[in-house]
Amino acid sequence: MSRVLFGGIEAGGTKFVCMIGNGPGDTLAEATFPTTTPKPGWARTDIAGTLWRELGLPVVFDTDVNAAAYGEYRWGAARGLDPVIYVTVGTGVGGGILSSGKPLHGLVHPEVGHMLIPHDKSVDPFPGACPFHLDCFEGLASGTALRQRWGRPAETLPDDHPAWDLEAHYIALALTNLVLGHSPRRIVVGGGVMRRQVLLPLVRRKVRDLLNGYVQSPEIIERIDQYIVPPGLGDRAGVLGAIALAMDSLSMAWSWPPRPDS
Repeated sequence: MSRVLFGGIEAGGTKFVCMIGNGPGDTLAEATFPTTTPKPGWARTDIAGTLWRELGLPVVFDTDVNAAAYGEYRWGAARGLDPVIYVTVGTGVGGGILSSGKPLHGLVHPEVGHMLIPHDKSVDPFPGACPFHLDCFEGLASGTALRQRWGRPAETLPDDHPAWDLEAHYIALALTNLVLGHSPRRIVVGGGVMRRQVLLPLVRRKVRDLLNGYVQSPEIIERIDQYIVPPGLGDRAGVLGAIALAMDSLSMAWSWPPRPDS
C-alpha cells in the first residue's frame, strides 16, 4: 500500500520553508529558500489557487502564525489545549489564535501584531517602526523596531542592555491584553527576538505584575513559567502546522478549492 504524504509551506518574512512528511518525527524532505523582506511583489498573489492548479491536489491556506498555533496545538508546547495563542516576535510581530480546535477567522484574521499598547514617550521617545500605526505592538517591539531604536541589531545588544527590560514590557502588555481578551489555556511565544534567554522570564514576571491578581488562576499565580512558553516545535512550528492543516483538510472548511456547497 502506498504511503500518504503531505506537503507544507511556510511563507515567512525572510524565507520560505517547505516540507514533505507526516509530522515532527516523520519527514521525508525539507528545503528553505531565503527571500527579501517582506517579499516585494507577492501582494495579492493567488498562492492557494496556483498550487492547486499546478499540483491538482487540495490546498489548505492560512496565516503563518495560525499554522504555527495549530502545529503547537497538535504536536508542540500547547498539545491538546484549547484555546491557544501563538505569538511570534521577530522581524515583524504576529499572532495566531486557535479556538474550538480551529484557527480563528473573522472579518479578516487576527492582527495581534498591530494591537495598540500604551507607549510612554517620556520613557521611550522612539516614534515606532510600523508604516501604518507607528507605535503599535509591532512598531514598538519587533526586531525592526529594536534595530531602529538602538541603532544596531538586537542580537548584538548585551543581556544587561536596557533594551531587554523595555522589550519585555511591551511584549507583556500585549500578552496581558490577550489573556484578558481571549483567556487562552496557554500562550506560546516564538520568533527570533525571543531567542534571547533573558527575555522570557522578564515577560512572565511583567505579565503577572500587570494582571495584579485580577485573573485568579493557578496558571498565572503559581505556574506562569508553564503558561507562557517557547514553542515546542522550535522554528518548525509554522511549516509543521501547515502539514497538520493539510492532514486535516478533508474535514476543514478552508480547503482550496471550496466545496460546491460552501
